[in-house]
Amino acid sequence: MRFGTMSRSTSVPSSFSTVSCLTKVSGLCARRMYSNSVSRSLRPHTVASGHHARRMVSVPAASTAAETENVPSQAPMAKQAHGFTLVEEQYIAEYGSRVGLYRHDKTGAQVMSVVNSDENKTFGVTLRTPVDNSKGTPHILEHSVLCGSRKYPIKEPFVELLKGSLNTFLNAFTYPDRTCYPVASANLQDFYNLVDVYLDAVLHPNCIRDPQIFAQEGWHLELDNPSDPLAYKGVVYNEMKGVYSSPDSVNGRVTQNVLFPDTSYAKDSGGDPRNIPDLTFEEFKGFYESYYHPSNARFWFYGDDPAEERLRILSGYLDEFEERQVNSAVQLQKLFDQPRRVVEIYAVGEADGSEEEPKSFLSVNWLLSEEPLDLETELGLGFLNYLMLGTSASPLRKALTDSGLGESIIGGGVEDELCQPIFSIGLKGVKQEDASKVEKLIIETLERLEKEGFASSAVEAAINTIEFSLRENNTGRFPRGLSLMLRSMSNWIYDRDPFRPMKWQDDLSAFKARLDAGEDVFSPLIRKYLLDNAHRVTVELNPDDQLSKEMETTEKERLEQERQRLEASLDQVIEATKVLKEKQETPDPPEALSCVPSLSVADIPKDVTPVPTAITSSESGVTTLAHDLFTNDVLYMDIAFDLKSVPSNLLHLVPLFCRSLTQMGTEKESFIELTERIGRKTGGIGVSPFVSAVRGSSDPVGYIMVRGKTMAGKTQDMLDITRDILVSAKLDDKERFKQMVLETKSSLEGGIIGSGHSFAGTRLDAQRSTAGWVGEEMGGVMYLDKIRKLVSRVESDWDGVKKDLETIRSAILQQKGALVNITGDDGALSAADKALKDFWSSIPALSHSGENDWDAILPRQNTALVVPTQVNYVCKGANLYEDAGYELSGSSYVINKLLGTTWIWDRVRVSGGAYGGFCDFDTHSGMFSYLSYRDPNLLSTVDVYDGTPDFLRNLDLTSEELNKSIIGTIGDIDSYQLPDSKGRTAFMRHILGVTEEQRQIRRDEVLGTTLKDFKEFAEALDAVRMNGQVVAVTSSERVEAANKEREGFFQEIKRVL
Repeated sequence: MRFGTMSRSTSVPSSFSTVSCLTKVSGLCARRMYSNSVSRSLRPHTVASGHHARRMVSVPAASTAAETENVPSQAPMAKQAHGFTLVEEQYIAEYGSRVGLYRHDKTGAQVMSVVNSDENKTFGVTLRTPVDNSKGTPHILEHSVLCGSRKYPIKEPFVELLKGSLNTFLNAFTYPDRTCYPVASANLQDFYNLVDVYLDAVLHPNCIRDPQIFAQEGWHLELDNPSDPLAYKGVVYNEMKGVYSSPDSVNGRVTQNVLFPDTSYAKDSGGDPRNIPDLTFEEFKGFYESYYHPSNARFWFYGDDPAEERLRILSGYLDEFEERQVNSAVQLQKLFDQPRRVVEIYAVGEADGSEEEPKSFLSVNWLLSEEPLDLETELGLGFLNYLMLGTSASPLRKALTDSGLGESIIGGGVEDELCQPIFSIGLKGVKQEDASKVEKLIIETLERLEKEGFASSAVEAAINTIEFSLRENNTGRFPRGLSLMLRSMSNWIYDRDPFRPMKWQDDLSAFKARLDAGEDVFSPLIRKYLLDNAHRVTVELNPDDQLSKEMETTEKERLEQERQRLEASLDQVIEATKVLKEKQETPDPPEALSCVPSLSVADIPKDVTPVPTAITSSESGVTTLAHDLFTNDVLYMDIAFDLKSVPSNLLHLVPLFCRSLTQMGTEKESFIELTERIGRKTGGIGVSPFVSAVRGSSDPVGYIMVRGKTMAGKTQDMLDITRDILVSAKLDDKERFKQMVLETKSSLEGGIIGSGHSFAGTRLDAQRSTAGWVGEEMGGVMYLDKIRKLVSRVESDWDGVKKDLETIRSAILQQKGALVNITGDDGALSAADKALKDFWSSIPALSHSGENDWDAILPRQNTALVVPTQVNYVCKGANLYEDAGYELSGSSYVINKLLGTTWIWDRVRVSGGAYGGFCDFDTHSGMFSYLSYRDPNLLSTVDVYDGTPDFLRNLDLTSEELNKSIIGTIGDIDSYQLPDSKGRTAFMRHILGVTEEQRQIRRDEVLGTTLKDFKEFAEALDAVRMNGQVVAVTSSERVEAANKEREGFFQEIKRVL
């Protein structure tokens, strides 16, 4: 389990791709990984579901870049340059890349230099940072080193880069055994700027000389007045309180700790909130001095930037250091001689008799090997993992879900990004008395699979699915260079061959040959690494409705002890609090900020870049958009059916209907046969709903979208499958449907604790627009309420549920109003043209013409959504179009960008101590929202929001600061996209009525933003201050305190968990 960037969207991750979680392309498969920032990627309301695959991390994803036809220079790399010596050079055909491993002569620092034609350039530095306690030292350092450095002596160069860079990636990660600082940009000068700031931050940070940075990012005692209660504050401290409030996170932490009891993995590198306040500044500084040195660093460059210049840049920093022995090796865990069992607890709300009792987690976990696995075994385990768990039809996954013993799967199967690989699988939502049954079922299923093996059709589907993923190398918004870095690092960080994880073609061919020869590859692996492996730990995690109160009481008692200890020096604590806040809330002067390099607005293209699009319409009402882009013979397809004919009382069934289309089989195929056919013929097919507001209209748009991808030569196969799931999917498997309902319930209940800002924002939107209300019906707390009721309805009224599902199908399945979006090169588009004509002949031209009844919204009121949590998620918003009469201007994008990196960031995160604070302007609906994430505060955060208009009125921006915000905004607008994303973005613009002319107007307005626009926008934001509503995900204690401080502040108090 890991923690990366968080988004506002309430959607279930789209499962259209059966291969997306096979690989490390989305990065970061470590058990627990913490990142520096919280993403502000929001909107629109979508709920996705479909043909879902489990993560398989043992087979690396790769291929030459799908969107480029250029091949990098075959010229050999420099043998020696700028104080570096080439150790090894290889051409990696899988990535069309020439790769050199260099060693810095003076320090021993290692550099991987990957040269190819990818314009999305990537840099990273990774250091081994093992821990022997759970004080969170590496995590706090990861935050702190980005708070000013020798060359950039301002408070937060990281934020300045967020404001005014064209970066395609900017963050930092803390793993259990290493810390990683990656950046990426498609603009060469911007890339060099990012690299320079990060190098100076890592090698010369101010944090080891400034205890206030440690206090801000790590922890400190806060006291404003002698009569106030003493409190712990700090960004990481509150982040980890949020992590420890999540049962899924607790389960992941316990699992890792008990599998590796004798190594650093037994401790939490992110920090246990109970231990973080034990960390001293001297320990913090000593940790940096021990591990942050070039001799302990691995540097990475990737892309089309000049190779030798990379070495010159690095030498400018490394040459001032001397080589040093750094004892950072990660110790191996010796294997147990017998299995173990561990029982732990997690916090739940107190039972009130109104809902089902909370249930347990049960997982069985193995440490697979004491020594590194050879590539052949690694590959075999990767395929085995996919065969057992890769899809909902996979036998181990299916055995668990069909058992009725739990609500949803936990554990990702094989995970191999730590020093030793593990395997973890289990269920959550288990009755405590059934825990032993789950363990028994897992072992019995493994024994059956070892004896019976896998069907040849399942193996064929697995091979096609994995190979498609490898060759497509679709990393989405995640830079390919960073994906490759993390893959290589899984070996390199442990002093193993960094080239090996990038090379797969020969080994895959050899593996396929073994399978073709009839060799039993998988049974011996099951026997050796699972059934006969004594290093097995069964983890049972049981609910405890007193734990949350106990943790709160323990913290209060500790703070009271601190207060007594500091009684004679409380004035010093008050003064330290005051001084720190003054520093946090005082901006750096413009002359200081000028040290951070930035591009010029003159460097920014003035015109929008259109996506090539050809639009045609049929007589039956189908509109087709075709995008001629180089995709390496892959065809990407979206088929959208109008959702607005579905009655409002059935909207909560739509996400489950979408999932049912691919997970119940068809009239001719079982669920397993259909899943295998999808795997053999495509790169994935899935179905999901999409709903959004449209600017200028009170009516939302809504579609059910079928998304798929395949090689051009298999386009007909993909459309045949699409036809079958739409027209003849069986919707009558009661047990399968019930399990999907339970999985959805479990996912929502876990999500509201980990991503409360998403649920708060969705609830708030439901008070202001029909689109928001539909989003709440299909992905918010209202959805959870109806899913809970649906569990019993499936038992008492299954015939009625089936009838409702068929009603949805008959309402959406028609040609009129349908849309098709296809992206590919010329050959792929030609193949799709004929296949689509055949496809539409099987779809009714018009089956439903009734008007929809989507006209509901929730009452406008401050709402508290109560869950057992140690932190808050606070949202406030209003509709600027309706409440302030605001007319959209592109300047609002710039203002929103600046607010999120100044006022909101400084007051909610930096001085407030929340892990994240941001704002969002949905230009389609007009909804402007403030949001906080893992926030120790509630009412004071609302006060910060309400202070925003005055902040803008009093704002005095230099031209340099304004230009920086404009550049950063353009960077967001022009975010780097792979071909499939370009085609889908053009499709979304078509659906939402955004024309190229409107895009150009908004771009002109962005580039022409002035200080006057900020002052005028302050008037619009007064509407949020005066008329906005607050929705917070919080605890019952904090609701009581808020209503006591401001009588009647929350008009609605809804207990969710």
